[in-house]
Amino acid sequence: MNGAMAASSHRITLGPLVAAIDQGTSSTRFLVFNSKTAELLSHHQVEIKQSFPKEGWVEEDPKEILQSVYECMERTCEKLTQLNIDISNIKAIGVTNQRETTVVWDKETGEPLYNAIVWLDLRTQSTVERLINKTPGKNKNHLKHKTGLPISTYFSAVKLRWLMDNVDEVHEAVVSHRAMFGTVDSWLIWCLTGGKSGGVHCTDVTNASRTMLFNIHTLDWDPELCTYFGIPMEILPRVRSSSEIYGLMKSGALSGIPISGCLGDQSAALVGQMCFQEGQAKNTYGTGCFLLRNTGAKPVMSDHGLLTTVAYKLGRDKPACYALEGSVAICGAVVRWLQDNLGIIGSSEELEKLAASVGTSYGCYFVPAFSGLYAPYWEPSARGIICGLTQFTNKSHVAFAALEAVCFQTREILDAMNQDSGIPLTQLQVDGGMTSNRLLMQLQADILCIPVVKPSMPETTALGAAMAAGAAEGVSVWSLSPEDLSEVTSEKFEPQINPDESEFRYARWKKAVQKSMNWETTEPVCNGNGETSIFSSIPLGLYIMGSMLMLVGAKYLTGRD
Repeated sequence: MNGAMAASSHRITLGPLVAAIDQGTSSTRFLVFNSKTAELLSHHQVEIKQSFPKEGWVEEDPKEILQSVYECMERTCEKLTQLNIDISNIKAIGVTNQRETTVVWDKETGEPLYNAIVWLDLRTQSTVERLINKTPGKNKNHLKHKTGLPISTYFSAVKLRWLMDNVDEVHEAVVSHRAMFGTVDSWLIWCLTGGKSGGVHCTDVTNASRTMLFNIHTLDWDPELCTYFGIPMEILPRVRSSSEIYGLMKSGALSGIPISGCLGDQSAALVGQMCFQEGQAKNTYGTGCFLLRNTGAKPVMSDHGLLTTVAYKLGRDKPACYALEGSVAICGAVVRWLQDNLGIIGSSEELEKLAASVGTSYGCYFVPAFSGLYAPYWEPSARGIICGLTQFTNKSHVAFAALEAVCFQTREILDAMNQDSGIPLTQLQVDGGMTSNRLLMQLQADILCIPVVKPSMPETTALGAAMAAGAAEGVSVWSLSPEDLSEVTSEKFEPQINPDESEFRYARWKKAVQKSMNWETTEPVCNGNGETSIFSSIPLGLYIMGSMLMLVGAKYLTGRD
């Protein structure tokens, strides 16, 4: 259908439109949907720069994130105008975002006081270990009864604590009552609704439940948890439901439109996949990989390394729904690593071709534990390894092993979820950027030994945020009643290999995972400049000293300069 034909047909059939801001770890998107058909009408995407100032540190610029949102909004509105679609039909905007990523800003100037510390960041590892060592029995699950989470570098509270302890501007702003804390949703909503001129400082229950400061039973900030981490409650945003009018857009072409939906990205994908029934689940393949299973109105605690999280609360007076979550840190990020760090591929499409050219890893296993291991292990000391290499191994085998790693990690969290629920999933609903890789989807079905079902419209995260925004009281242009939900077209990948072969490969993977653990020593010794010394590791220090002596000896014996 050409643009003119599309425009003429849309003019006749379009009902109210709903937009979504999808602010992810690696990119920002703005998408506009038809609220009656859930059809995606137009969108724009901008990549976000990540910086790695030190080993294990991951940061992003909050102002760049905000600017990317404005740019995506403007460009999408231009595209809609070119299609003869009236942007005044946009009745609401939803926000979905990378979770846990931590921003602190000055409410008087509106300026961020430091870069956003990204969820993957590991700088708080020593803080986490100190906290765990102080608990009875050195138990990482000490706060789980309230938070649903282990004490981990992953969550916001320890990142916020680090900022207060290590960044003078943050410490001073907290002391002088000028500081505001928020995850990315809070930062964006505050800025878009006016910023220092009356911006709304809020978050929703799904994002709040990823901070370690939120009580998932009372659905509010917990004074005891805030005291435990030494966080003043006055800097926290107000917790709201995932579907209500928070405030109005204050500038740009969409000024005056309500922002009325807010969901952390994985919760948004659960909503976008229509997983409203207890037992329904989805797996999202983004920077990380996240499997969520709806557990209904009661939080279920995992005995197998999964998180208990708030799935959604679709209205002020509606009950909260909970989910079990398996979180994998590195999924799509491994593609970026192969491209940017190793240079063995030029694009994500090239990875699929390279892997398909060999059709096997030839016994090579890749555990991409760049940020330690998340579910089900929660082992921050792990680091990435590639093992099983022979002289025959080439970059194509490594590419195949990288794709298999995504699938094996999903298998681990699916196994944990099946053990916790006692009811095995019979198929897996999937979404996210990496699902466009057909080889990956087939590998996933083969390794899980169950069908993998992929919707034909992959933007389920943004769709979930749009649904929450359109369904909000005072907007009410999107019905979430089961009989009104659009029928989703999808593609199914059936397992094609012998289950014994799948089990053999999975057992080898688990062996490789064990070899990745206990790699990173804790509490490194620093020299006088605050830099970590290589001699903090005694064996490494002796090895280097020995190597230097051998070199000096060799030089002396050969008489060479």
